[in-house]
Amino acid sequence: MDAVRVSALRQSLAGTGWPERAGAFAAALRGSVTRRSASGLLLVGTPRYEPWHLAAHLSDEAAYGGLPELAPTLLRHAVPTGAPEHLACGLPRLAEARAGATVLLVAPGPADAPLLERLDGARRAGAVLLALDDGDPELTDLAHERLTVPGAAEEPFELVQHLVSSAASAAPPRSRLSRLTERLTASPVLRW
Repeated sequence: MDAVRVSALRQSLAGTGWPERAGAFAAALRGSVTRRSASGLLLVGTPRYEPWHLAAHLSDEAAYGGLPELAPTLLRHAVPTGAPEHLACGLPRLAEARAGATVLLVAPGPADAPLLERLDGARRAGAVLLALDDGDPELTDLAHERLTVPGAAEEPFELVQHLVSSAASAAPPRSRLSRLTERLTASPVLRW
């Protein structure tokens, strides 16, 4: 989805709170992957839902926004033989997540027990766990940050992912003090 369509989507959702909630979640995602101790973004879905679409958008936003930390490693429940390198990382990689790692779960349906155990293990090892989900009660105490899209069909869930990915690469708003400091410390403009 290009910037014009994302802007139109934000306008059509104005007043619903979705752009703001997606923006806050995206800011948490951005903050987690850009913190000093960050060591990568792992993106995982459920056995029934693979977030390859969000992986592609985050990779694009990382490239366009000059934020390579935002490019995720997609973890797949079943890696087909001969899969390209960027699509060949399985769930065992989740066991390697430690402090500094960010794990983003995208789940439009409930996560199964084995996945929840792996996510809990990553969190206990120090990874930051973010969840974009349908309101699964199992994630309430597990996720550090969460954006819930309750009862969403596939299309609205995909639209929220577009909002999150585009907001994640957006520059955070600068404070008035930082703008003033920049102006005061800038080289003088020579006028002819």
